[in-house]
Amino acid sequence: MMQSPQFPPLLTGEAVPRHMDPFAKAVSRAIAGVDSGTVFYSEGPDTLHAALVLAPETPLEEAIQAVYVAQVGLAESLGALAPPEVPVHFQWPDRIKVNGAVCGSVRFAADVSDPKAFPNWLVIGIDVPFTPAGGEPGANPNETCLHEEGCVDITPMALLESWSKHTLLWLTYFLDSGFERVHNEWRPRCDTLGKTIEYPKPGLFVGLDEKGRMLLREGVMTETVSLIEFAEHV
Repeated sequence: MMQSPQFPPLLTGEAVPRHMDPFAKAVSRAIAGVDSGTVFYSEGPDTLHAALVLAPETPLEEAIQAVYVAQVGLAESLGALAPPEVPVHFQWPDRIKVNGAVCGSVRFAADVSDPKAFPNWLVIGIDVPFTPAGGEPGANPNETCLHEEGCVDITPMALLESWSKHTLLWLTYFLDSGFERVHNEWRPRCDTLGKTIEYPKPGLFVGLDEKGRMLLREGVMTETVSLIEFAEHV
């Protein structure tokens, strides 16, 4: 029998059946008024699916910066559990990369889409594969899983525990001192920063502004792209 994960103070866990999407469950429970700090998760051995419900007290354009908090929390968790030679990076807006290949993603949704509106809830989810989704290992060099990268001793529940602890810590930093500290931790881990990209739009990825929006330069023009555009609709 799989042991239930231990969550830090202020967070509580709720397991969902393996056939159910924890992110969808978190959204439905957030709409119904579940407590902030509830983590929904599935106990499958092949992939970590988890989602955290938050109740922001700021406009969406500020609250959405918590997505970066969750990414930093996941990177630090993998850094603590994985072999030291395994690098973890981000690909804006939502991909997690291990050893240069995509190894999971972050999802997010809120009950508002106007940047100036105050959301009643914000749900941030993570999906991290531990074993190949299908086909031969290494068949797609742009995608990987933790076991292929030498992380065979990590279990989904251990990663969930670690992610919840690191994410809560960085949420505390974020609430106490704003986005700058999170940004400083996130920026060195973004492997497309300073490079020409095609997604979400062609241009040079210059960086993030003080609101966490992508700064994308094309020619002499620089535009901003917000994470809000990539939130899932509910």
